[in-house]
This record gives sequence, C-alpha cells and structure tokens, in this order.
Amino acid sequence: MGASGGAADAGRKRMRPAEKGDLFDVLPDELVVAVLCKLSASAARPADLVAVFVVCKRLNRLGLDPLVLARASAESLAASAKSWSDFSHGFLKRCTDSGNLEACYILGMIRFYCLRNRKSGLSFIAQAAIQNHAPALFSLAVIQFNGSGKSKIDKDPEAGVALCARAASLGYVDAMRVLGHCLQDGYGVRRNLAEGRRLLLLANAREFAAFLHSSSSSSPLHRHANRRGSLLKDLDLWMRSTPPPEPHPANRFLAEWFTSRSEVLNGEELSLCSNGGCGRLETRRHEFWLCAACNLVKYCSRACQATHWRSSHKAECVPFEQWLDATAGDGQDEAPMDGGAGGDGLVLE
Repeated sequence: MGASGGAADAGRKRMRPAEKGDLFDVLPDELVVAVLCKLSASAARPADLVAVFVVCKRLNRLGLDPLVLARASAESLAASAKSWSDFSHGFLKRCTDSGNLEACYILGMIRFYCLRNRKSGLSFIAQAAIQNHAPALFSLAVIQFNGSGKSKIDKDPEAGVALCARAASLGYVDAMRVLGHCLQDGYGVRRNLAEGRRLLLLANAREFAAFLHSSSSSSPLHRHANRRGSLLKDLDLWMRSTPPPEPHPANRFLAEWFTSRSEVLNGEELSLCSNGGCGRLETRRHEFWLCAACNLVKYCSRACQATHWRSSHKAECVPFEQWLDATAGDGQDEAPMDGGAGGDGLVLE
C-alpha cells in the first residue's frame, strides 16, 4: 500500500505542471474580457495594450473585443504622429465603433486639424460631445468661436458660449476660464462681471486643488496650502510656481504632427496656437487671436492664452509700442504681423 500510495503521489506531482499550463485555456472568455477591460481602462500608455495583444492568439482576439476597446483609456490611445499609419487610423476607428469616447474625440481632432477632413472630424468630435465628453464640448466651442474650417463670417460666439457652459458644468477648467472671460466682456452672452469673475476664480481654484491632489504632501507648496491663510495668496503662489496641466493626448498628437511639418505651414502662412500644449492650427489665415500687448503670439482661445501667460509669456511679453521703439534704430520699422490686428480683427487682452 505504501509503495502504491507513493507512486500515486508521484503521478499527481508530475501532472501538476501540465494542469497549471492548461488553467488559462479553461478560463471562460467572459472572465478574461472582464480582466482586460480593467487593464485597458487603467493603461497608462499604448504599450500596455500592445503587450497584451502579442502574448498569444487568444489574448489578441479577446483584447480586440468591443467591451475592451470601449473602455480603453485616453493615454492607452495616445497615438504618435511620427508613427502614424493606416493601422493606427484603423485601430482608433475600431475603438470609436466600439463606443470609446476618447477614441472618438482623438480621431475627430486628427481628422479635423491634421488630415483636414473637416466634415468627418467635426462629426466625430460632435459624437463625443453629445455624450458629455468635456474636452470635445470645449473643442467644439473653440471651433464655433473661431469659425474654424469656414470663413470669418461663420463665427458663432453664442453657440461657443453654450458649449462652454455645458463643459464648465462638467468641471472642465478651460471652459470655465473661457466662459468667465465671455461673461466679463459680454462676448456671445449678456455681460455679467460678477459671474465672470467667479468662474475665473473657480477655474484657478480647481487647477490648484488638482495640483495639490497629484503632488507630494511633502512639497513646499503643499505645506504652504495646508497652513491657515488667504486662499488668494495660495492661488497666486501656485500660479507662479507650477507648470501647466498635462495636455490631452489629442493635443499632444496635433503639436507633434505640425511641429514635424513646419515647412508646409510656412508655405501656407498658417499659425499654430502659441500655447505649446495645444497643437491647434489655423484653418485660414489670421483665424487666431493676437496678444493685444505685443502682437507677436497667437492663441486659439482665452484658455490657451492664460496657460501660455502663466508658463512663459508673462516674462516675455513686451508692449508693441516698446517693441517698435526698440527696433526703430535697427531699421525694422514694420509691424511683425499685419498691422497688429489678428484673429480677423480681434485681439486678446
């Protein structure tokens, strides 16, 4: 009995490696898909998804399940402009068909600005906006404010304000900032200085809170914010001490795409938004708005102006009149940009 029992135990031990190798194969597809959904939703870069696809044929098949693609995070869909291909385009389209709003927005921005398929790109952006995708709502607002893809007479500030209001209600900081300026200026909406000021302060406060949440609790700014004192002083310190928020993958793609095609832009005399994290390109000459002080930089929106001002332009901006005085002795007596009237006659203050 002892010998036979020992032989049986040895047999069981020899069978375990084979049994373990078969465990994955016996898992139901539904369970594997559920795990992959969690992975795709939390993926921090495209390589996280690619690593799953190349493991085996089964994971490749299940990784392309519509449920998995629908939950893929924006960062996992962050396509590279340098390696853009028909495959990249097709994968984003497949994610869009699966109901992924981030893919819908990214593909819409790429088609509208990079591939210049305005109608199709606008349709994808609108598809995401209808389902309350805040960046898509804001991008539609920018398009309406600027009349992008059309002529300057097609600007619709009222529609832009309505879209910004919807995005702002979802907590989107850039929309709050633009809506605040519109209310202060009476642009596209009845003027309301108090409400405009409130929205601008709320936008700064939200960015400040987001920074504190993401930063180390041991950072000097974090310790300063935890002390009793004026919130406005904390906000002022933050505005001078922190970098702008990380751009959306769609904006990073646009910036990379157009930066690598500068010779084409120069030939068409179109300008990029001076906020480096934006990436939007004019769809016609003089579409964007010039800085009213220096007339040297252009912005697609007030939000980009505020971001660029905080990051670098505040230290660089020189009033246009002073620039003329400084260059008069060098024989440079012409304005750098069409007499200083940008954005079809609009300027940013």
